[in-house]
Amino acid sequence: MRVTSLPLLFAAAFAVPAIAQDAAPLTLDYRAAQERLLQRSDAIEASAAALRGKQAQEGATRTLGRPDVDVEAQLLEYQKTLYLPLGSLAPVAESFGIRDPLKFRQERTATRPIVTATLPLYAGGQISGTQAGARAQVAQARADRDIAVENALVQLVQAYYGQQLAERALGIRRDVLAGLNRHVADAEKLEQARFISRAQRLQAEVARDDAAREYEKAISDLATANAALAGMLRAPAGVRPVSPLGVNSRPLEPLDNFKAAALDAHPQLARLKALEDQAQAGVTLQQAKLRPTIYGFGQYNFDRRNSLLTDPDWSVGVGVKYKLMSGAGRRQQVDAARETVAQTEAGLREARTQLEIGVTKAWGEVEAARKRFKLLDSAQASAAENLKLQTLSYREQQATSLDVVDAQLGLGRARIQRAQAANDYVQALAQLLSMSGQMDRMPDYLARMDEVI
Repeated sequence: MRVTSLPLLFAAAFAVPAIAQDAAPLTLDYRAAQERLLQRSDAIEASAAALRGKQAQEGATRTLGRPDVDVEAQLLEYQKTLYLPLGSLAPVAESFGIRDPLKFRQERTATRPIVTATLPLYAGGQISGTQAGARAQVAQARADRDIAVENALVQLVQAYYGQQLAERALGIRRDVLAGLNRHVADAEKLEQARFISRAQRLQAEVARDDAAREYEKAISDLATANAALAGMLRAPAGVRPVSPLGVNSRPLEPLDNFKAAALDAHPQLARLKALEDQAQAGVTLQQAKLRPTIYGFGQYNFDRRNSLLTDPDWSVGVGVKYKLMSGAGRRQQVDAARETVAQTEAGLREARTQLEIGVTKAWGEVEAARKRFKLLDSAQASAAENLKLQTLSYREQQATSLDVVDAQLGLGRARIQRAQAANDYVQALAQLLSMSGQMDRMPDYLARMDEVI
């Protein structure tokens, strides 16, 4: 029969071969799962690599005020023609057949080994702007890394406790199916004794078949949840979570505490602030284009014997450079950079507002789930008692088969709703801590749960 084969399918799906001890599922509490995720997440590693790259670039800008020293070596094949006017000696030279002016032509091969040093003395703000922009890029990359960590931890909570919920739902569906199987067996006996009609027995079978389909779906949902958590934690053999679903019966800290933490430590705000700093650095760089640059320079020729007549043995000096005209409107570029600053400032203000709204919503959802979980305690107890009464009444012909079915399904529904309320509590708590920049405190909050399933 298809229904009786389902437990075997479930057992086969999650069985561990005895000969493969290393293929056993990992047994992890949430704290251990979090540590494993932080060590193995490729998304976190990618953001960390991006941060290291920006830090290296920022380090490269710290020496922009130092001189640039270039070594240049050239191999030349050249021709040089010189004209020497004779002046007052021209008549004498002409008597000897020498034409005025004298003409000298030289063709030769030469080398030019030269060292040139250039030192920026005043760059109009280009150096400080570049360094400030690099520091802001590091801050942005660090915020991106923190955001990646926060997102990964929220996803871990969803997967870890999603598997817990799927396991709980499977157990409840299994119990409901077993109860309805017993009810069908009772109905068949009562029908044979002509105490109930065939229609009542069919009602029981229809309910049993519906429960079997729900049980199959629960098996599939658990397999999907198991694959999601195993993939996230890079555990091919699967993960067995041991931190239970539950709630903390005590209320959360005041909402204002979470709002203050969000405005102080949320990485998204740090990212937007870094973008604002980059925009400010952009203004500095555009303004620097309107100013002159002053630099010192020096050059030394190591091969004076073969040097050209125009080449000095050595030289030092100071240079000034100023761009009089440019094809691009430099003042308009400054205005554009300032508008970028205004854009980032407005975005930062909007983010603060949305963050406060999100924290308020998440805080309310945590409290609502906590209260719902406590209310479902009595509902589950009442549903269990009702099932006992309806089953007894049915056997004594004081209730119908439909009454027993409704009671059985009502108990399963109450148990699932209670498990769902616990999962809602944990997921809303993860959202609250993430939005307030405190996701690293999630294991501590979970350890305080005093009402677990």
